[in-house]
Amino acid sequence: MNHVYLIGALARDPELRYTPSGTAVFEATVAGEDHVIGNDGRERKLPWYHRVSILGKPAEWQAERNLKGGDAVMVEGSLEYSQWEAPEGGKRSMVRVKALRMEQLGTQPELVQDAGGGVRMGSGMNEVVLIGNVTRDPDLRYTPAGDAVLGLGLAVNETWNDRQGQKQEKTHWIDVTLWRELAEAMKDLRKGDPVVVQGRLVNEAWTDKDGNKRNSTKVEATRVEALSRGAAAGQSGYAASPATPRPQTASSAARPQPSRAPAQASRGASTGNRSGGLDIDQGLDDFPPEEEDLPF
Repeated sequence: MNHVYLIGALARDPELRYTPSGTAVFEATVAGEDHVIGNDGRERKLPWYHRVSILGKPAEWQAERNLKGGDAVMVEGSLEYSQWEAPEGGKRSMVRVKALRMEQLGTQPELVQDAGGGVRMGSGMNEVVLIGNVTRDPDLRYTPAGDAVLGLGLAVNETWNDRQGQKQEKTHWIDVTLWRELAEAMKDLRKGDPVVVQGRLVNEAWTDKDGNKRNSTKVEATRVEALSRGAAAGQSGYAASPATPRPQTASSAARPQPSRAPAQASRGASTGNRSGGLDIDQGLDDFPPEEEDLPF
């Protein structure tokens, strides 16, 4: 299972471009705000900006709808992991949203102007549901403020038939962060354990060892359920493979990685340590140079 649901505003006009081999790529940035309640009982507004892509003929059909910046849309899709060789050497990777459907809303909600010249919806929907296998034994840590944090690597396999009818398979490597009570409740998970994760999609920015600004996309969990062994492998269409190691990339290697009973995060578990002022263009140069092999 690999589902993403977004409701937000187009931060700017979408773009239609073509790869060197002629594949159409429709790209849009969908933006909104998550309203969460912190441990202090105060509401926090957390802006989000997620890049969404559509490939092939559907990209051209979407471009013909002439959506523009500020339009409110609903996106249904999945998380897509890509890896490529960087021009400066080494491997690079990213996670983005592969849209299967994009529809304009029938109403126009309130928009918020951001410092980068774009807009976002003053509310929105930002939900992810995944089933996969844990890729490493998690390490429970605590922030200086005493909040528990648990980082999970999740492997979610996708299977499909190509144009020749041959079965293909690809693993999507997703980073998941658990906070506070949820982190402590799931600390006994082990490599290979199947889990279902529900949460919100977030972007995190950092500077690598060479001083370059990087941007990563991960899931901040609000609920995690441990499944019985073999459960994830039985999912139709998506089956995680616990035996396959995650490929190391320059970005993942340089970045520090943050009970079996069902657990749900407290209402304050979604605040994290991120800045709410993420630039909508930050990290957009990290996109892979070629996108022919993405399943659609």
